[in-house]
Amino acid sequence: MDRRSNLFRSCKPYLAMISLQFGYAGMNIISKVSLNHGMSHYVLVVYRHAFATLSIAPFALIFERNVRPKITFPIFLQIFVLGLLGPVIDQNFYYVGLRLTSPTFSCALSNMLPAMTFVLAVICRMEKLHMRKVRCQAKVAGTLVTVAGAMLMTLYKGPIMEMGWAKHADPHQGNVPAAAADGTDKDWLKGCVFVIIATLAWASLFILQAATMKKYDAPLSLTSLICFMGTLQAIAVTLIMEHKPSVWRIGFDMNLLAAAYAGIVTSSIAYYVQSLVMQDRGPVFASAFSPLMMIIVAIMGSFILAENIYLGGVVGAVLIVVGLYSVLWGKHKDNKEKKPEAMDIPLAVKGTMKLDEDELETSKANNSVAENSVKTDKEEP
Repeated sequence: MDRRSNLFRSCKPYLAMISLQFGYAGMNIISKVSLNHGMSHYVLVVYRHAFATLSIAPFALIFERNVRPKITFPIFLQIFVLGLLGPVIDQNFYYVGLRLTSPTFSCALSNMLPAMTFVLAVICRMEKLHMRKVRCQAKVAGTLVTVAGAMLMTLYKGPIMEMGWAKHADPHQGNVPAAAADGTDKDWLKGCVFVIIATLAWASLFILQAATMKKYDAPLSLTSLICFMGTLQAIAVTLIMEHKPSVWRIGFDMNLLAAAYAGIVTSSIAYYVQSLVMQDRGPVFASAFSPLMMIIVAIMGSFILAENIYLGGVVGAVLIVVGLYSVLWGKHKDNKEKKPEAMDIPLAVKGTMKLDEDELETSKANNSVAENSVKTDKEEP
């Protein structure tokens, strides 16, 4: 019974992050359809985080009312920056890149996330590098291969790859205009740049969220505050960028579904689950499952949107996956080495205590011999 519970406990972080990738994959497809129907991505970000705040805040108020730490000014600044990095910068830039490219390509390019997170973690001293060790060499090599794959996807498009299931799909499925579906090379490159900036903001969110959790150990409350702060900031950005009141109009259609799904699943639930996983395994581990999302989106995109898959994207994606799992392997070895070290500390203390007890017994024995010697001297005439 203990084995099963231990196995389930060790598998929980993996199951949680894999489930999130399915959620992110659905968000990419639904959001792409919504953007193609003309919804402003600025407005989508606002509604997304409004739904996220409304869905997670009641749980935070109920379950963390007695354990919620006080918000100091440094923590408030961190939450403000988290709202700016995730809801505003990451998602607005990502949605622009998604509109200019395709769901599969955007997901594949965002697989730079683990490499970027690893580099930022090293800079912030959350990860240590010992280049003589194979696991550290694997993490560095994996980071470089991941970046090379992303650059290949950005600079080389290549011929269209024929997918068997896509031959019978309707090319106009999802009402995607031909110019928007194929895209010019200029728009494609611009979309790549937007996705890379969004991924960098996302990696920064992982690092700062992991640091904030150490000072504000209330995951539900922190998630609610990030979503609420992001909603306010996104409203300010939308009022600056969009001047037509009609852009705020939303009905019971795909736009509402996209906002509600993205807000509840990939903002409120995702931020909360990520914070729990990062507490246990760190930010690099939490960011290491994005290639699964790329595979899911590629299959769903071919079926639902009849989107094209290019050779450059396939080769670049393979490089990204190889580099990514090189980083993940190194991180796994890190965790295995940390556990014996943690176990060795009590043994060392126990050994020290045992040594002290031996010394104490020896000291008592010497004192006893000395006392007997004194008594003998006194008894002699």
